[in-house]
Amino acid sequence: MSFSPLAGMRVLDVTTSIAGPYCAEILGALGADVIKVERPDTGDDGRAWGPPFWNGEGTMFLSANASKRSLACSLRDPRGREALLRLVDDADVFLQSLRPGLAERLGLGPDELRDRNPRIVYCSIGAYGRVGPQRDEPGYDALMQAAGGLISMTGEPGRPGVRVGSSLIDQGTGTWAALGILAALLERETTGAGRLVDVSLYETALGYIGYHLAGYLADGTVPRGHGTGFPTIAPYEVIRTRDGELMVAAGNDRLYALLCGELGADDLAIDPRFRTNPDRVANRDALIALLQPYFAQDDTASWHERLTHAGVPAAPVADVADILASPQTEALEIMQDLPHPAIPDLRLPALPLSLDGGRVLHRSPPPLLGEHTAEILREAGYVDEEIAELAAAGIIRVPDAK
Repeated sequence: MSFSPLAGMRVLDVTTSIAGPYCAEILGALGADVIKVERPDTGDDGRAWGPPFWNGEGTMFLSANASKRSLACSLRDPRGREALLRLVDDADVFLQSLRPGLAERLGLGPDELRDRNPRIVYCSIGAYGRVGPQRDEPGYDALMQAAGGLISMTGEPGRPGVRVGSSLIDQGTGTWAALGILAALLERETTGAGRLVDVSLYETALGYIGYHLAGYLADGTVPRGHGTGFPTIAPYEVIRTRDGELMVAAGNDRLYALLCGELGADDLAIDPRFRTNPDRVANRDALIALLQPYFAQDDTASWHERLTHAGVPAAPVADVADILASPQTEALEIMQDLPHPAIPDLRLPALPLSLDGGRVLHRSPPPLLGEHTAEILREAGYVDEEIAELAAAGIIRVPDAK
């Protein structure tokens, strides 16, 4: 879908890994001209994360860097920084996730850039936030799942905690960064001035466990792993069927009664141990043990159809192969073809966002390292001779320079 509210705006993406790139990918899909600033030798760390690779390209990098142009430029060299600062003068957003304090040491901190361009929205993505005793510590998604409590409450009862299987802290932080940037750009329409936007992985993790924090403050409950179960609702977990697994979510007393009716387990509907949701939570193990034999009598597809028809929420446990083969995925048209110089058959998820029934799509495939260096520097006023000198010195990388 052609939807470009940020058309004409330029974003300088000085980030690596997942959180910052994902934020910039969102902004790029919304129409911004995103310039991804990468090291000329190795590029974004995500380019080397794998396997799996797709025709030599890192799949994690591909997943977070569509709708961008790549400027391979060393910020360690004053000449590289000067090239970036020329771009700052006409930029709308500066997005950075450099190690704590490095942007300031390089002369790329918020005060310096906002003095140079008062309209710029400066967004910093950090690990633990801008204040506090851990403000200078680095961090990755897995570290924040640990420090932010998620690992302690994820996994099977009585066993060590586990990491959630996707980089949800990174992607959540990127989404919050994009929201903050959009709010600052909207405000700038009135004030004419940019803002400093701060987000961090740790704060995102805390935001994701809000009801657990409230529960601890209420009665001292420290949540632990419940497997697929939800600690405050029952039955709300995966139950084995004859041929697989089904997630069943009877989120209130009415749904529980419907579930029992479809199972032919009327005695469980009136059992005083399971009459209300708090009763069922208190007696979860006994309840699941009694439900299990009913589900073992039929296969997953049949139970899914029967419960859905009865109005009880349920979903088969799918893997990524199942998801890509799903008619629902196909109907949503969320998988987008993005032919790439190295991957002609590249397909990636578009944004999980539709407007007026149309999917918001990426505008271009993820770039090769340094693919757009020369054209971006020409836009900044460099002539070809200067570009060639910078490439020869290893300060920039262009496609024909190794």
